[in-house]
Amino acid sequence: MTARTARMEIAEGTAALLADYALVSIAYEVTRVVDVEEAGPVGDAPASEPRFRLIERPLAQPYLKNYDSVAGDAPSEWAGRFDLARWRFFLARIDGQVVGAAAVAFDTPTVDMLEGRRDLAQLWDIRVAPDARGRGVGEALFRAAERWAAANGCRELKVETQNVNVPACRFYERQGCQLRVVNRGAYPDLGHEMQLLWYKDLTPREPNPK
Repeated sequence: MTARTARMEIAEGTAALLADYALVSIAYEVTRVVDVEEAGPVGDAPASEPRFRLIERPLAQPYLKNYDSVAGDAPSEWAGRFDLARWRFFLARIDGQVVGAAAVAFDTPTVDMLEGRRDLAQLWDIRVAPDARGRGVGEALFRAAERWAAANGCRELKVETQNVNVPACRFYERQGCQLRVVNRGAYPDLGHEMQLLWYKDLTPREPNPK
C-alpha cells in the first residue's frame, strides 16, 4: 500500500480571497515571552546598526491571544479601514483545504507602517491553522509574499509582531529578518507588550566570487 503525500498549493489574488482567508484562526496560546536586550554589532555590521538579543522566559499563567478579536483587526474589517486595491493576498491549501493565509500591504498612504515609501511592503498578516502548524505552511506563505514584494520593486519587507508572540519572533529570525526597532510603549492598553519591527532585505545578492 502506498501512502498518499499531502499536496500544498499557494493561491494568490485580490481581496476577493478574504472570505476564505477569514476561516483560518490566528489565535495562539501565550506560554512565554521574550525580553529584549541591546547587543553589539555582529561581524562586519556597522556599529550604528541596532542589534538585539531575545531572551525567552516562561509565563506562570498562560493565556489565549487572538488578534482577530481586536476591533478593526479581523480580515472582514480591513476593507473598511484601508484601500486594498494594491494589497496582495495568499491562501495555502493542503488537499484543497485552506490551512494558511498571508496579506501584503503595499503603496497605501493611509498605512503608517509603510513609512511613505513605495519600495517597502509590509507583511500585514500571516496565519496558519492550529492543526497545520509545523508543516512548512508559514514558510511557504512568507516566501510567496517576499517574491511578490520583490517583483513589485520593493527593497524591503517589513513585519510587526510583539514580544508575547515568541513563535513568530523565532519564525522571522529563521526567514532572515532583522529586528531593527523595539517600541516598549506602542500599545498603551497593553502595557506589558512590546512592539517589534522586523525587516527583510529583498535586494538581489551579488554572487560570491570563487
